[in-house]
Amino acid sequence: MALDLADANALPRWLETGRLGAWIDGAEQALLVNNAGTISPMGPPALQDPNEVARALALNVAAPLMLAAAFCAAAASVTDRRILHVSSGAARKPYPGWSVYCASKAALDHHARAVAEDKVAGLRICSLAPGVLDTEMQATIRATSLERFPLRERFAEMQRAAGSSRSTIAHGA
Repeated sequence: MALDLADANALPRWLETGRLGAWIDGAEQALLVNNAGTISPMGPPALQDPNEVARALALNVAAPLMLAAAFCAAAASVTDRRILHVSSGAARKPYPGWSVYCASKAALDHHARAVAEDKVAGLRICSLAPGVLDTEMQATIRATSLERFPLRERFAEMQRAAGSSRSTIAHGA
């Protein structure tokens, strides 16, 4: 199903339908992968549109946390439950122009650590930074202005060095 996770009202409405629980019902194992995200808005705070900030936080933070909570409740009888937050090196290292993205990915990392401290039986959770992958987000980064992302050329060079394949282009960024 298609759902705009950046729409702060769409996900709660969908969760109220009970479809998540129906989908998980009877499963022996359940896995939630929170991989949606946006790099926007890029740039220093004065260049960030407040509405874009709100949409980014809804997509990058609120949606994964709501899905994790709903998943845990819907899969309460499943003995092997796993949650994977797809994070970023930007959660651990600040980048100029990426304050919203860095903060949102750091929030996912901390959420996973805090949930792990809850020691819920049958639940495993982690936040994983897979490295720099040549995705549409990377194309957005490479197309942005230097004013909004001063390190743009570094990401363009990684892509040139790796060729035009959609595979991993570097790790640790």
